Amino acid sequence: MQRLFLIVFLILSVLLGGCNNDMQKNDNLQQNKKVSDEPTISVYMHKTGETKQMKLEEYLCGVVAGEMHNDWELEALAAQAIIARTFTLQALEKGQLTSKGTQASTDIEEFQAYNADAINDRVKQAVELTRGKVATYAGSPIIGWFHASAGGKTAMAKEGLAYKYDEPPYIQSVDSPDDLAPADVQNWQVAFSQADVLKALNNPALVEIKSARIGQKGPSGRAISLVFNDAMEISASSFRLAIGSTKLKSTLLDKIEVQGDQIIFSGKGYGHGVGLSQWGARKMAVEGKKAEDIVSHYFKGIKIEKRW
Repeated sequence: MQRLFLIVFLILSVLLGGCNNDMQKNDNLQQNKKVSDEPTISVYMHKTGETKQMKLEEYLCGVVAGEMHNDWELEALAAQAIIARTFTLQALEKGQLTSKGTQASTDIEEFQAYNADAINDRVKQAVELTRGKVATYAGSPIIGWFHASAGGKTAMAKEGLAYKYDEPPYIQSVDSPDDLAPADVQNWQVAFSQADVLKALNNPALVEIKSARIGQKGPSGRAISLVFNDAMEISASSFRLAIGSTKLKSTLLDKIEVQGDQIIFSGKGYGHGVGLSQWGARKMAVEGKKAEDIVSHYFKGIKIEKRW
């Protein structure tokens, strides 16, 4: 959840993509050679500045430990392993490189979260349980979007991420059992000062917020746009990034109120809402669902393919 993590995924998904790189890559881009054997990949270790060569499965242990709590149910961790492997493999097959010229990075703002210190036997077991398993659509790895909590309903890509291309066919708005999430994730309220909101809006002509409301909504009920002073309409997901995606937890908003110097947002969930919900995955694991079932719930019409 560290991606709160996403959150992975958000900065990554909107600026890069699903967690991270430009996940707003066109699904129809030319694919490179299909990877069918476990690769050794180059990983930029952002804390030390060094580049390491490691087997992909070894790398995934650090990713799963960085993206989820390492004491969660095995099948939830295994579902995260499938998605993390899928994300990595998609980048490899499309030839995407990090800013350091490596195939992966431990910097969450560039690729995926990574925490070698949090690797334990449960994480290793989850990765080994799913060894080589990748979520594919029409033979290619899907865009493995994920987030902390969907607030009960996942988002479409255009809705949650302002995705610029056609909606991937495997992304649909589905119910998500997120009731195990902390109370301040299930329902939250946050207040921003006028100065903070004006800075995020970055409009010199706007000197005071007199009114604010939700504009257009998407299929899951998330705000697609926000309207200030009944005149300025902006992208809700872009505003969330500008104001701080860990402060404004999601665009699944109930209401916005202006009270003097404060603009108060009330909402549900944490993250962009597209793809796998980590708290939803945990609840499904608690209920006895297997990793493949969890992934297939959040990504429709996919296949879980064993590449190695």
